[in-house]
Amino acid sequence: MSKTITLVKGDGVGPELAVQIKRLLTESGAKIDFEEVEAGEDAFKKFNDPLPKETIDSIKRNKIALKAPITTPIGSGYRSVNVQIRKLFDLYANLRPALYMEGVPTPIPNVNLIIVRENTEDLYIGQEEQPTPDKAISYKVITRSATERIARYAFKYAGDHKRKKVTVVHKANILKFTDGMFLKISKEIGAKEYPDIQCEDRIVDNMAMQLVQKPQIYDMLLCPNLYGDILSDLCAGLIGGLGIAPSANIGVDHAMFEAVHGSAPKYKGLNKVNPTAFILSSCLMLKHIGEPSIAEKIELAVKQVIKEGKRVTYDLVRGKGEPSTTSQMVDEIMNKFHSLK
Repeated sequence: MSKTITLVKGDGVGPELAVQIKRLLTESGAKIDFEEVEAGEDAFKKFNDPLPKETIDSIKRNKIALKAPITTPIGSGYRSVNVQIRKLFDLYANLRPALYMEGVPTPIPNVNLIIVRENTEDLYIGQEEQPTPDKAISYKVITRSATERIARYAFKYAGDHKRKKVTVVHKANILKFTDGMFLKISKEIGAKEYPDIQCEDRIVDNMAMQLVQKPQIYDMLLCPNLYGDILSDLCAGLIGGLGIAPSANIGVDHAMFEAVHGSAPKYKGLNKVNPTAFILSSCLMLKHIGEPSIAEKIELAVKQVIKEGKRVTYDLVRGKGEPSTTSQMVDEIMNKFHSLK
């Protein structure tokens, strides 16, 4: 029986990536149907709302969303659609794998990290005020319930995926109440409920330095919202950039899968951008809905195409000819997929 998913087309290069991902997943034989909806700048122009009611209703109904990139205005304008969706559907766990792929130019090879980021609180609650023109205040919130939930998710994920160590990231030396609570609760849950998984902690600035120096000694990072946002992009840089970094947002009843890179409006309509992050995000989705064999086959096809480096986009070309378009790279991935047994 087919599973209907909500395909959020996004803006900028989002719609053209959505077309390619739909084509790939349809041809893969995955038992899914697509309900296409809009969000972002294009939706704002049409509906005066970057997250229209029909998009919310579709995600509510289907419970699974695959979202193309969406523009978030900086400093003014509407709030992040990504954050709105996470809040609306209580998508409390952000999962960001950072896995090295042969053929991608990287500063450090063999990185194999999973970042688990609490997704619903911290500074991202957006509770701010400006009491005077020269003073602005933002409130950081950490709660026991949200910390227990994300800690259990991280340690369970570690156990289910044969990960041996979880590193709790914090700034508890300075933020003794908020980050202190996050650290204390996370370590307690690790010790009491998952004693077979090693648990350690790092102060966030030291963690950033060590990720640049020796990322191979780390396995999984458990982070509050802000630090997870920053460090997951740092880890993406270690494996070659956001163009190959997938992401999942998991809740109790709903989930959203997305490429976390920007909407790249300057490349809109040029059929140029790297589809890898969106493809790998869709593989996370396939595993989530019970199609792991197809997901693993697509992942293997992607790895082979990137390793060969012959039919890849401009950012992955390594002196082996002219860059391919987005659709040409997807064609090559589909060819590899069908050649695999």
